[in-house]
Amino acid sequence: MDPEIARIGIVTVSDRASRGIYEDLGGPAIRDQLTRILLSPWTAIARVIPDDVESIQSTLSALADVENCCLIVTTGGTGPAPRDVTPEATERVCDKMLPGFGEQMRAVSLKVVPTAILSRQTAGIRGTSLILNLPGKPSSIADCMQAVFPAIPYCIDLIGGPYLETRPEILKAFRPKGAERSTANR
Repeated sequence: MDPEIARIGIVTVSDRASRGIYEDLGGPAIRDQLTRILLSPWTAIARVIPDDVESIQSTLSALADVENCCLIVTTGGTGPAPRDVTPEATERVCDKMLPGFGEQMRAVSLKVVPTAILSRQTAGIRGTSLILNLPGKPSSIADCMQAVFPAIPYCIDLIGGPYLETRPEILKAFRPKGAERSTANR
């Protein structure tokens, strides 16, 4: 594993997509957004799994602990339906929860659709991995990533992950004064 290449987990949580009944649109939408936003080299570790707590927990744990992903982004399973259990699984594997991510994503989504209030997206930390739950709809994925990604590189800095740079013409990552790393220092 090249330590200079960030490893990012992309997890689609869907009973139908995991059985091949439904095309996975969420995972590719996340990959497209990351490709658009990130300037730093990165590689995707993608999974498509069913909507059950045990599968989600084991996948998130493996991506954090075995695959050493600095960021794990999920799509799907964040609504109020009985099979929507991604937030519960995320909370079970995380050492710390970061509710501000979910609050920001809901605030942005509420400007588009009133049912965004039903979303239970969240985020948390497991070791040196940030786990972020996104909705399943590709347009919502784009809106939510734009809303929270400015904070993600600095969060990953704080938990000991790689230094992620964004394309400033697309999205500027926020780091407090003194936390930026100039290209001359690399």
